[in-house]
Amino acid sequence: MKVLKFGGTSVGTVDSINQVIHIISENKTPVAVVYSAMGGVTNKLIEIGNLATAGDSKYLDILKNIEERHMNAIRSLIGVKSQSSIIAKIKGNFNEIEDLLKGITYIGELTFRTLDLLLSFGERLSTQIITFALNERGINAEYIDTRNIIKTNSHFGFAEVDFAATNPLIKKALSDTKKVYCLTGFIASNYEGVTTTLGRGGSDYTASIVGAALNAEVIEIWTDVNGMMTSDPRKVKNAFTIPDISYAEAMELSHFGAKVIYPPSLVPAFQKNIPIKILNTFSKEHPGTTISKEINQKAYSITGISSIDEISLVNLQGNGMIGVAGVSAKLFGILAEYKISVILISQASSEHSICFAIEPKMADTVQTILEEGFKAEISNGDIESISIQNSLSIIAVVGEGMKSSSGTSGKLFSILGKNGINVIATAQGSSELNISVVIKKKDISKALNAIHETFFEIDGFTLNLFIVGPSGLIGKTLLKQIAQQSEFLKKEKNLNIRLAGLANTKKMLLDPNGIEIETWAQKLDEAGEKINLSEFIDDIKTLNLANSIFADCSADKDIVQYYYPLLDSNISIVTPNKVANSGSFAEYESLRNIAKKRNVKFLYETNVGAGLPLINTLQGLINSGDQIHKIEAVLSGTLSFLFNNFVVGSKFVDIVKEAKAKGFTEPDPRDDLNGTDVARKILILARESGLKLEFKEVENIPLLSEEAMAADSVESFYDVLEKENSKYESLLSTAAEKGEVLRFIASLEKGKAKLGLTSVGKSHPFYNLAGSENIVSFTTERYFSNPLVVKGPGAGAEVTAMGVFADIISLSSFLA
Repeated sequence: MKVLKFGGTSVGTVDSINQVIHIISENKTPVAVVYSAMGGVTNKLIEIGNLATAGDSKYLDILKNIEERHMNAIRSLIGVKSQSSIIAKIKGNFNEIEDLLKGITYIGELTFRTLDLLLSFGERLSTQIITFALNERGINAEYIDTRNIIKTNSHFGFAEVDFAATNPLIKKALSDTKKVYCLTGFIASNYEGVTTTLGRGGSDYTASIVGAALNAEVIEIWTDVNGMMTSDPRKVKNAFTIPDISYAEAMELSHFGAKVIYPPSLVPAFQKNIPIKILNTFSKEHPGTTISKEINQKAYSITGISSIDEISLVNLQGNGMIGVAGVSAKLFGILAEYKISVILISQASSEHSICFAIEPKMADTVQTILEEGFKAEISNGDIESISIQNSLSIIAVVGEGMKSSSGTSGKLFSILGKNGINVIATAQGSSELNISVVIKKKDISKALNAIHETFFEIDGFTLNLFIVGPSGLIGKTLLKQIAQQSEFLKKEKNLNIRLAGLANTKKMLLDPNGIEIETWAQKLDEAGEKINLSEFIDDIKTLNLANSIFADCSADKDIVQYYYPLLDSNISIVTPNKVANSGSFAEYESLRNIAKKRNVKFLYETNVGAGLPLINTLQGLINSGDQIHKIEAVLSGTLSFLFNNFVVGSKFVDIVKEAKAKGFTEPDPRDDLNGTDVARKILILARESGLKLEFKEVENIPLLSEEAMAADSVESFYDVLEKENSKYESLLSTAAEKGEVLRFIASLEKGKAKLGLTSVGKSHPFYNLAGSENIVSFTTERYFSNPLVVKGPGAGAEVTAMGVFADIISLSSFLA
């Protein structure tokens, strides 16, 4: 025989009841079916009971609505000619309810015994109606009031079953295998026949009791979800159904928040090794979840992740607890006396402290009873404090696979750490079935998503990317590159980049579900709000998404002030913007310190040489123990072009004009020729080498005269260059006579950084530089005779965006 149980949502409407009837009719084996009250009816019965107790006649209106709901079900499910008898029965039930409520009103008290009787009508009403509907459709169904076959003690509200008395009654009442037995869930009676209820999960418990008594082949719990999920789908979008799960895993997941089943209610079935299926009434083709004693090897080291959104953590600590027997016994004895349920326990190995999690509503009570219970110990200083932390959550990672898979704990804590989620307490049993952590409530969604994504990797690892400056050349090119490469990254790297936020000089847009990269500009224009960068940063922090990256593709000189709160919120930063790294050394150092403290990354490979691997190369040399003796570099594409094309017979001013015409210079070429940008770059390399230099300490030998710099327009500047042409021609001729060429070189040697125009011979690696290339030469202890040279395009949107993109991809390895 099979036992089926349908919950409140499954019997809540006429359509859902028809679906239930269809499911029952498809069963070829004998079935016993347990029904809950129609969805919401139990709560309404509690409400009218309380109103009646208070003498509030509003209960009559609510009762009328409940009655009408059941009558409508009868009218829709049963033919007109057959309705009278079932209507009479149901009407009789409602007359009993009304008489009961009058009595409650009269005495002004609602005892647990009376409440159990009142609540019993919910299951009795729904089960009678469905039984009648089954019979009218030709299915031989018999109504069973489980008060006649399940016997309990008199603990009203949460009665304990007497299995010795109950099992024979069930076997006798359900002996005809040709019938469909329709049983009321949740309710029972004591030895005197007084109505009792089985408490939370009562209808599941009824199914379990009946299934165990009959040695059923399977118990099917029909609900409104596709079985047990790997995590809460309301918080984790990619959560999926667990096909098979062990009894132990199901108990652990349910204890820590999974709401599909109430574990104690299924113990009778577990004890008889009866498999339990969790199925969806509204998607009956879905295989759901099978809970059994033993399961096949799973593809993942964990089975699921559950959570309790809000708990309070009580901490009892003191030096007087160390090595003293009986403190724990006394503590939990007090809690048991007041029926305080403990969700999680964690104790320091030194015995200096014990902490445990409870429901928040019990926090004040616990504080009071423990302070009273340990009054003597607190008075003599053995116990220093009893403190309670609120607004906390518990996450439990559960799976039998952890026994055979090493490193699960390390992986879990690494994920949390890299996302800036502090673990306040932790607990793990010796069975290696469950690792539980207590974290701040505000981090619950972030933690669940990060853990789920890392352990299951169903849709790959996802980075949440926020970009400032998407409308600029670099930002726009970066978005184009991400769009072009997204399919490759998904296929080859199992990596998704979700565009979660955008901000330009006019508008800002945030969407935690992702902004389509192909239509980002349109979305930003149509749905974006007026830009307020401070609000944008605050919103990123408030979203608190897992694996977040902030890409600053702007040239904003003031944006650095927002780097600190972002890094402090465990959000990594990637930027080609040099402002942060070329400001004061204190600022440079502070950013690194906060990134290190928060275990996040601040990446800026494109600060020097665009997409050329200069900073990573320099860091690699230093980290591997090499010593930097000298760095020489051509770090300006503009200045590289100028002196690669300034040859004998040409005028310097004409080369400057050509460079501007080709887009190699800023609108005012002096912004390139003054060397300030090059000075910032060599300063960054100097700092990466370990030098505590300030910008003012970089020696910048002027390429332009004071008169040229002071010219009031670009045309006037050109006039000055024309007038000073002989100076540049002389420098060029002198170099040519020595067989050398002119190059604008920044150098770092013996702790000094400088830049200026110089000449180099054929043996120098910069001699054959062409076009607008950048080049850097590292002379180190290991690369002493033959310096390490990196050369290539050092400017341009494509290569700069590529460098930023590469930094973003590298963060996926770090975060994953």
